[in-house]
Amino acid sequence: MQIQDLPYPDPGVPDARSGPRFLWWLFRNQLDGQLKALAWGLLHFLSVSALPFCVGVAVQAVVDRSGEQLALAGGLLALCCAGNALGETFLHRTAVTNWITAAARVQQVLARKTAQLGSALTRRVAAGEVVAVSTGDVEKIGWFVEAWSRFTAAAVTIVVVCVGLVVYQPELGTVVAVGLPVLAIAVLPLLPRATRRADVQREKAGRATELASDTVAGLRVLRGIGGEELFLDRYRSASQEVRHAAVRSARMWSLISAIQVLMPGLLLIAVVWYGVHLARQGQVSIGELVTVYSSIMILTYPLRHFEEIAMAYSFSRPSARRAARVLSLERATDTGGSRDGAEVPSGDLYDPATGLLAPSGRLTAVVCGDPDAAGRLAERLGGHPSEESTSVLLGGVPLDELPLDNARTAVLVQDKDPVLLSGTLRELLDVPRSGDVRPEDALAAAQCEDVLAALVQGSLDAGDPMDARITERGRSLSGGQRQRLALARSLITDPGVLVLDEPTSAVDSHTEARIAHGVRKLRAGRTTVVFTSSPLLLDRADRVVLIHDGEVAAVGLHRELVHAEPRYRAVVTRETEEEAAETKPARGDGPAGDQPVKASSLEEVLKELEEIEESA
Repeated sequence: MQIQDLPYPDPGVPDARSGPRFLWWLFRNQLDGQLKALAWGLLHFLSVSALPFCVGVAVQAVVDRSGEQLALAGGLLALCCAGNALGETFLHRTAVTNWITAAARVQQVLARKTAQLGSALTRRVAAGEVVAVSTGDVEKIGWFVEAWSRFTAAAVTIVVVCVGLVVYQPELGTVVAVGLPVLAIAVLPLLPRATRRADVQREKAGRATELASDTVAGLRVLRGIGGEELFLDRYRSASQEVRHAAVRSARMWSLISAIQVLMPGLLLIAVVWYGVHLARQGQVSIGELVTVYSSIMILTYPLRHFEEIAMAYSFSRPSARRAARVLSLERATDTGGSRDGAEVPSGDLYDPATGLLAPSGRLTAVVCGDPDAAGRLAERLGGHPSEESTSVLLGGVPLDELPLDNARTAVLVQDKDPVLLSGTLRELLDVPRSGDVRPEDALAAAQCEDVLAALVQGSLDAGDPMDARITERGRSLSGGQRQRLALARSLITDPGVLVLDEPTSAVDSHTEARIAHGVRKLRAGRTTVVFTSSPLLLDRADRVVLIHDGEVAAVGLHRELVHAEPRYRAVVTRETEEEAAETKPARGDGPAGDQPVKASSLEEVLKELEEIEESA
């Protein structure tokens, strides 16, 4: 796999049972790249390690005054330099390729998991943790996958050099062969402590990232209640904890680095002392002593890769564990895809768990006193619930039996807090669509005229509103403006079933009345489900359903239910318990629907509805 081939056609199914298993899965899926890096690494390290032999031959040739040996040493030196240059160039190339492709594979499987879980992901994992995994953690995971092949090449090189020194000069070679393994394992007792400190640092950094992400997302609310300083103090405290943890971790790694410098120095002193002693006795030549001495100096380079692989693993292990935790999440009701190849169904939308029925081609409004319960029901209607439940039926076909793409093509859910990505308005509305709804019609139905004007005013170089830029998450717009743009984006897709969760909660009454009229007109003949408690939207619905205690409690038209159903009236008119007691029918006076209701809470609402509709 080359970088230009990214993204992967199929990144594969990750082994998310644990962090080490996930790293091993990545390594196996990049075996070709790892073998290439190993081959180029061996060429590079062996070429570097052969330089002391060439120098030793050259020194001995000068001592022996042999021109042939000096020419041979020069030729060998040139060959080693060429191998070094070639090996290092392509080792770096393949190593970077392995790093980038490993990170890209992790990002692809994370993106696929995010798409599978949908809005249920942030209900089960903090948004900040998902951001941390998909940004900083993928780099550390890629670092370990890339470093492994270089470490393997360095280890093989050290073994080859030790064997060669023993054969070349048994007395000094034996000292080196015994001393190098001691150097390699000298830092092992410190690695568990260094790994624990690195884990603590990553954990604290992840919590700080989550806190920063949550603070930025709720900045507007924090400013409204004056809580900026409180959350700033919290983030400052979390940041200081990360700094202290990073310093403690760096101290341990600096100690390991110091040992990696000290131990080879001690070995070098021992070899030089013993080699001089053997040279005086005539047991070794000057060239052999120079060769062994230079070999120890050169071997400190591949020895550094032992420290690097330990550091890479200590930093990548918590990152891999976090990634595996996200990737191990499963949908509450898995889309088995038992109907692969089946057409997208159409018809009535029915939820067996609550008894909610949304007839095909009609506008159904759903009133639910619990906003969280309404959000979970909206997710379930879209075929991606956050908890295990009975599958929703569309035209008698369970959504859970459809492939995920088909289920989401059939039913589109807009939650109560839709996200606007940065870019132009044209890019925002560039979504999969049927082609039957023009962008102009969708924007008009969502009452976005003032939004377009605000976007053009904020983008001086945009003559066409479609080329006006939207900032990240639409932060330059008000809550109502963001809500209307999101509604226009949902309308332009023109799905068979559109589920809207509180689509007008942040707009004023007059705009809301016009939106209700526009949505009803644009969605004529299409199935639409709106979760709302707004009388303006409810009065436009073909069918109103009251959900109470998780099941359908009443069905009818808005004006009928507001007279006949006290629980419905309490939600829609915001009726207090005292007002409800005043409107409660006397015992034995007949059905509740025949009793008078309090004028201040009902008739005024109906009168206001009529006035707003006339003005709209």
